[in-house]
Amino acid sequence: MEQKITESQVEKVAQLSRLALTPAEITEFTGQLESILEYVAKLNELETDHVEPLAHCLPITNCLREDEIRESMGAEKTLANAPQRDGPFFRVPKILDDHSGP
Repeated sequence: MEQKITESQVEKVAQLSRLALTPAEITEFTGQLESILEYVAKLNELETDHVEPLAHCLPITNCLREDEIRESMGAEKTLANAPQRDGPFFRVPKILDDHSGP
């Protein structure tokens, strides 16, 4: 089987991914990627014309409740277990600092 992945291709992908690979790693990954492509080529030989595509191997059903309009809990009950609050709001730590802009 002719080689489909070259070391220069692995180097290019590593560069695009900002990965610093050693020459030994490039050689190793070239062989690994080639093995993956050989396996996929074997899978492509399978007869799948009469196989229905599926998103999951097990039957899945929606187990969510019906969407019903219900009365809300209200601010007091909702905030009852809040670790910190600021009036009718949850108080949370600030996530932006002075270095958050360009």
